[in-house]
Amino acid sequence: MKIDTLIHADWVIPVEPEGVVHESHAVALLNGRILEILPSHEARAKYEADHVVELSGHALLPGLVNAHTHAAMNLLRGLADDLPLMTWLQQHIWPAEQRWMGEEFVADGSRLAIAEMLRGGTTCFNDMYFHPDITALVAADLGIRANLGMILVDFPSSWAGSPDEYIHKGLELRDRYADHPLISCSFAPHAPYSVSDGPLSQMRVIADEIDPPVQIHMHVHETLDEIRQGEEGHGCRPLERLHRLGLVGPALMAIHMTQLTDAEIAAFAEAGGHVVHCPQSNLKLASGFCPVAKLVAAGVNVAIGTDGAASNNALDMFAEMRAAALLAKGVSGDAAAVPAHTALRMATLNGAKALGLDEITGSLIPGKAADLIAVRLDQIEGQPLYHPISQLVYATSRHQVREVWVAGRHLVRKGALTSADETELLERARYWQGKLAD
Repeated sequence: MKIDTLIHADWVIPVEPEGVVHESHAVALLNGRILEILPSHEARAKYEADHVVELSGHALLPGLVNAHTHAAMNLLRGLADDLPLMTWLQQHIWPAEQRWMGEEFVADGSRLAIAEMLRGGTTCFNDMYFHPDITALVAADLGIRANLGMILVDFPSSWAGSPDEYIHKGLELRDRYADHPLISCSFAPHAPYSVSDGPLSQMRVIADEIDPPVQIHMHVHETLDEIRQGEEGHGCRPLERLHRLGLVGPALMAIHMTQLTDAEIAAFAEAGGHVVHCPQSNLKLASGFCPVAKLVAAGVNVAIGTDGAASNNALDMFAEMRAAALLAKGVSGDAAAVPAHTALRMATLNGAKALGLDEITGSLIPGKAADLIAVRLDQIEGQPLYHPISQLVYATSRHQVREVWVAGRHLVRKGALTSADETELLERARYWQGKLAD
């Protein structure tokens, strides 16, 4: 049978079923989708491929899903470190954005971020930032899968002047990409402290009318200070306020969630919401610890995000997987909390599920999009190798990602980008470094 691509690897890790590892297997690709996963010796006899990729010493797995980013903020990486969240935002990040924010900033920052994510094995990201139309153009051009947040805040920006305009321009963006194979959109109210009840209620009414349903992507219970602000300004904790506004349900992706009571966890699980855990950003900003083990035990779908490079400072999903697994053990006091296969699922299929994309990506299943990565595991740093999934989570660097495909398109080949000019990316990064440093 004639196909587009046949990829052979020492290990194929489909994520579904959880914990399964196929040795000496191949993945057949046709028209941008996974056709079949089968033993390599059978694949050689069954298929004739335009492209045959031999990956001895590599693991083949689904592309990683970065479920929370602010891509354009890559240009702010390292600008203001070692500060608490509100000091970092109010005295450094927001002033820099007010001065430099615009289409050129977002285009260059997004391009730099997407290049970093692709080289690190991320094939899908969920973004929240201004000028999402520009990020959408860049993502489509570079070939990555992206969910763009229809940003909503009370204050004006270079993208929109009022909540009504934010919502209107967001819906225009969603309509523009309604049939795009790689680009989708979600509502993205920034946080309970930056969006008032009126715009949130208006957004919820619109979201309830949209078919197919659209996700809602929002920072929630990120810090103790946010909780105090909510209690002082609204007479209740922010999550309770969102419940009253009808926003807590299967469409909600609540980002961070470091400040949770057991009762809130139970109510959130019953409502069917998703949590996006950003362990390294939470640690760097001293925001607190997301109770991941309790959330998972309650049945909550927990995904992983990096947050922006301004507060991380890297869009490195391998580092996030490891941090998520280790923190869960330390916080819960249970060494079995979030084992390696669970952490890998959080960084792949759980992220796709939170975005409503789990029928398309997040696991290696026939019929799904050919979003997959090859990770080299035969180097000194990874030997000896007893359990490939544990090795990926606890002992693997993003620099071991050698090949990346999105929808069957080969975007990283032998560690090098195929859809972006790395020299140009570095030149633009230096250009913005000079402007921001001044």
